[in-house]
Amino acid sequence: MQSPFEGKQIWFLTGSQDLYGPEVLEQVERQSKDVVALLQAADEIPVDVVWQPVLKDRDAIRRAMLAANADESVVGVMLWMHTFSPAKMWIGGLDALTKPMLHLHTQANVELPWASLDMDFMNLNQAAHGDREFGYIVSRLGKQRTIVVGHASNADVQHKVGVWARAAVGRAELQSMRLVRFGDNMRNVAVTEGDKTEADHKLGVAVNTWGVNDLVAAVEAVADAAVDELVARYEELYDVVPELRRGGERHESLRYGARQELALRHFLEAAKATAFTTTFEDLGGLRQLPGLAVQRLMADGYGFGAEGDWKTAILIRLAKVMGFGLPGGASLMEDYTYELTPGKEKILGAHMLEVCPSLTQSTPKLEIHPLGIGDREDPVRLVFDTDEGPAVVVALSDLRDRFRLTANVVDVVAPDAPLPKLPVARAVWVPRPNLATSAECWITAGAAHHTVMSTAASLEHFEAFAQMVDIELAVIDEHTTVRSFAAELRLAAVVHKFTDGLR
Repeated sequence: MQSPFEGKQIWFLTGSQDLYGPEVLEQVERQSKDVVALLQAADEIPVDVVWQPVLKDRDAIRRAMLAANADESVVGVMLWMHTFSPAKMWIGGLDALTKPMLHLHTQANVELPWASLDMDFMNLNQAAHGDREFGYIVSRLGKQRTIVVGHASNADVQHKVGVWARAAVGRAELQSMRLVRFGDNMRNVAVTEGDKTEADHKLGVAVNTWGVNDLVAAVEAVADAAVDELVARYEELYDVVPELRRGGERHESLRYGARQELALRHFLEAAKATAFTTTFEDLGGLRQLPGLAVQRLMADGYGFGAEGDWKTAILIRLAKVMGFGLPGGASLMEDYTYELTPGKEKILGAHMLEVCPSLTQSTPKLEIHPLGIGDREDPVRLVFDTDEGPAVVVALSDLRDRFRLTANVVDVVAPDAPLPKLPVARAVWVPRPNLATSAECWITAGAAHHTVMSTAASLEHFEAFAQMVDIELAVIDEHTTVRSFAAELRLAAVVHKFTDGLR
């Protein structure tokens, strides 16, 4: 996956006014550049932080916001009211701004110069109340923003700015995202349905359908030499079972899996798409339900949804972008079955074939087994256990009048015993605060059974994203109770009805 952060920028906008005279404004400029230098040097912030000239009047502010909107490299703006910047000057610019906004409540100095502190220092360093003036007008206008408080050199501040920046890049990615559906969603399934037009309006994602036999034609067009090369690569990367290796009795099945991967890559590249769906109920002339191909495409950053689930495909692509460069990965996941022994409660998650190998640092086994559904040849797939550690499981549901994002913080653990007869990749996790509360809250929220499990992008990233796109987020974590969660859902429904729901 190519870095999604390359060429992306955050504009740093500093507010002041002409009242203080040129000497003070020169100091404002120098100090705001110092703040930018600290942020630009921070490893936690994956995009460039670009200083812009100090803003002192309403016309300059509006022009800056319009310029940020028009520049495709700009994923968001960061604002700091260095000195007192009367907030009415910002109304037109804030109304015009369509990019995400972070309000950095900071100041140039860490420590106060107590012995030498005079009114010149006080007049220059007024962010403590200048940012509060700005905060008022942002709240009055009802603009979405993230607020980060502290000195720009502080590690926690840099982390929070970095989380916001990753979410802003994720939002920008969705704004131009194309998703290819091969066939429709699984028949009679409710949660994989949804309003594709609203997804385009709210998230920016274009969701469209291609006939599966268009993919079949692409599979048939793959050159044998390309298949030879890819199969050799498989044998380098994975623990390939003997029957699939060259000379093995089922080697042709592996070659067909390679043809599917090469065809899917070419198809998606030609369509300029970064996500796709398949369904075992509409395979056309495909000889196998794509398994290995899907796993490897997800590992390279593509979003994927099984059974036509385009909403999950969007989330996986979002998680891949926000988590790029962080330890871990993201994958399609499904709550499959439970361990309900008292004191040992946990979830075993998997899917028919399509769990992304980015969830493990171990070497997956490349195997072939019957699928039992889809009425096709046995498909090849990678088999592994997900690495232990913290993760978040996220689902997107269409509630008719809005989308709801539901997130559960979980801890991935080792299986209680080996799983020699389970022929799919899997994850075992303990949901927070516990299985009973988690499951009851998940079901109460109407959250989907298809999810994205992310061990790279965390709850923080999804929270920042949800705020940017003004989408409902329901969180299940160690602090959740069934009563409080149900109350939060009711409050969110009321808020929606009186805001976006009345448009």
